[in-house]
Amino acid sequence: MSTFQAPKGTYDLLPPSSATFLAVREALAAPLKNSGYGYVETPGFEDVALFSRGVGESTDIVSKEMYAFETRGGDKLALRPEGTASVLRAALEANLHKAGNLPVKLWYSGSYYRYERPQKGRYRHFSQVGAEAIGAEDPVLDAEMIILADQAYRSLGLREFRILLNSLGDKECRPVYREALQGFLRGLDLDEDTQRRAEINPLRVLDDKRADVQKQLVGAPVLRDFLCDACKAYHEEVRALLGAAGVAFEDDEKLVRGLDYYTRTTFEFVHDGLGSQSAVGGGGRYDGLSEMIGGPALPSVGWALGVDRTVLALEAEGIELQLPVTTSVFAVPLGEEARRVLFGVVTELRRAGVAADFAFGGRGLKGAMKSANRSGARFTVVAGERDLSDGNVQLKDMESGEQQAVPLDGIVEAVRSRLG
Repeated sequence: MSTFQAPKGTYDLLPPSSATFLAVREALAAPLKNSGYGYVETPGFEDVALFSRGVGESTDIVSKEMYAFETRGGDKLALRPEGTASVLRAALEANLHKAGNLPVKLWYSGSYYRYERPQKGRYRHFSQVGAEAIGAEDPVLDAEMIILADQAYRSLGLREFRILLNSLGDKECRPVYREALQGFLRGLDLDEDTQRRAEINPLRVLDDKRADVQKQLVGAPVLRDFLCDACKAYHEEVRALLGAAGVAFEDDEKLVRGLDYYTRTTFEFVHDGLGSQSAVGGGGRYDGLSEMIGGPALPSVGWALGVDRTVLALEAEGIELQLPVTTSVFAVPLGEEARRVLFGVVTELRRAGVAADFAFGGRGLKGAMKSANRSGARFTVVAGERDLSDGNVQLKDMESGEQQAVPLDGIVEAVRSRLG
């Protein structure tokens, strides 16, 4: 065993299970690629202030979970705990919003880091696929985001997830609600940290998962009752668009998500088969974030879907993805001349788009055939001195066991025709 192990709260992705993760990432991204979203990739670490300003000082992410450090040069950086702030920073830095084609539609895939108590479905290193539409305030865009995520999950075969939907209001109506909620919270028996959070961002208290806190929140003012007419109309349009698209959702008046930058539309995808860590993805509108990090007013909306959580949801529903085969043909040479010739055949097959592998290490026929079986290859190409002297190789169907001689110069075409 190695002296070293993966850090606590992290994991290694290894074959064959890694193929499922790759397939999930591709499925989550596929609807975005088909809807005008371009790929963006940002550094794994950023200026710590980018997250403290945008995500929010009062959030658990910034106050407790962010990996922050100081470089030798004195720069204060943080491993990215989420993707939106980084993507918006990159778009602003490159002046993508000035190209005249708004919204700027971007998607991304990567690793994120939060120092929290490890448990199933919650890791300190995790993978997400995300999407951002920057620079437009339009309920159609909010609906598009939710519909694309729903489409991605359903393309994987998932059916037992739910979409929770809420509106957090805007800078006009939320301050009135904030004052009413703070007045209510001041009358509760809350611990010191929660009291401090109630003064900084009282909506975060609604997201507290502790049973004793939730019990006290019964009867708390509801944001829905404080929405201004514009926010009510905007939210009703989002709801109507989702209904017209046949996307089912549940209104959840306590849904606030874990980040301070959300405004108006907020949503979450949950899967009840995952226990307490039921969220598999979520997002919402963040109309003021650009200004928070020093940019112009750019109303925007986005989401992030957890790859790890989605894989767990597939397991909970007993769904096994149909993954592409890693090896279609396995070459078994018998002798040095056959090694050179069949390695050339393998190279030709790969260039022709056929997944092919080779019996490395000069093993005998028995050991090489065991490797062929373990590879899952549909066909095995075997050749020895006699076969090569006749200008042939032996092509064996690993499913039927049928074997026949095929001319060496026709083996690539023979394999391709049999694989269809």
